[in-house]
Amino acid sequence: MGSLSIWHWLIVLAIALLLFGRGKIPELMGDVAKGIKSFKKGMSDDEDTSAQPTSATTASRTVEHKADETK
Repeated sequence: MGSLSIWHWLIVLAIALLLFGRGKIPELMGDVAKGIKSFKKGMSDDEDTSAQPTSATTASRTVEHKADETK
C-alpha cells in the first residue's frame, strides 16, 4: 500500500493528459526549465556582486534616532 504500482502512474498520467492536453505539458516543462535557468543566473549574479565589494558596501553608515523628549 505504501508504493504505487505502474497502474497508478498510468492513471495519473491519463488524468494529466486529459486535464492539460498533449501540447500543454511540454509547454509547461519549458516554462519550468526557463524559470530554473533564470533562478540559477540570478543566484550567480548575486554571488558575483557580493564577491566584489563596492564603495557603498564597504562604507558603514550609522543612523541615529533621537527620541522626542517633550513628554
